Amino acid sequence: MPLIGFLSSRSAGDSSRVLDGFHRGLAEAGLTEGRNVAVVYRWADGIYDRLAPLAAELAGSPISILFAVGGEPAARAAVAAGAKIPVVTVFASDPVSSGLIKSLSHPENNVTGVSILSASIEPKRIGLMHDLLPQSTAFAVLLNPATPTYAEQFAAAQSAAYSIGVEMKSLKAGSDQDIEKAFATVDQQRIAAVLVSADPFLLVKRADIVALAEKSRVPVMYPYRDFAEVGGLMSYGVDLADSYRQMATYAGQILKGARPEELPVAVPTKFEFVINLKAARSLGIMIPASLLAIADEVIE
Repeated sequence: MPLIGFLSSRSAGDSSRVLDGFHRGLAEAGLTEGRNVAVVYRWADGIYDRLAPLAAELAGSPISILFAVGGEPAARAAVAAGAKIPVVTVFASDPVSSGLIKSLSHPENNVTGVSILSASIEPKRIGLMHDLLPQSTAFAVLLNPATPTYAEQFAAAQSAAYSIGVEMKSLKAGSDQDIEKAFATVDQQRIAAVLVSADPFLLVKRADIVALAEKSRVPVMYPYRDFAEVGGLMSYGVDLADSYRQMATYAGQILKGARPEELPVAVPTKFEFVINLKAARSLGIMIPASLLAIADEVIE
């Protein structure tokens, strides 16, 4: 039975929805865990320093594929550890400019996967927040300085904000203490709205972030629906479960003989805009009809 190594920046407890997507993708490739394929899981629980040794451990075991998820930290750890093992991964930034692959159509380096375009989505997310608060002139973005795409994410957010006449401030959030300090800054500086960047650590901490946002009574735009499902106001981003599904179909093709460099890096085809009306009522915010009309889901 072939063995897949599964490396994630996230935790097992908060990954049930995306794991469902992973298993759907395996099923599309004719694979069922425990029947004709085995999977060994390793979780970093949002602590990126754990990724390199976990990737090395998996690469040293008899796996046929190293499947790495949870953003750029996991992708880089897997590529570094799995030189002779096919790697299927999620790229949070441009994988070509970062040197992880040669091109999207012919990735080479024994690597393929899905590029989720985190930085390129920032203008859309900022635009939606501006539609909610058109009179506001100062937003802030919550960023994890430990992620390799930190500078790229802030530059994209700052550029998008500048184009619509909004100042964008950076709030560093690489630990529990940092997150608390960030929202204290929001209170002190009376920042009108916050955007949370697409980062595995922040996703793991989503319940804490949503609770602090509610306490500060600040509108927040989140990168994934997982935040809106635990009480966050709005989210816009890729459907992560579908990205995992796409990656798992690639794993199935590789197990059947395909080479990673023959499989072009996929880009997302599904994006989700979710609004939580309960959170809006708690904040005393009236969601414009124009936003409700374009939402993929409205949580009552």
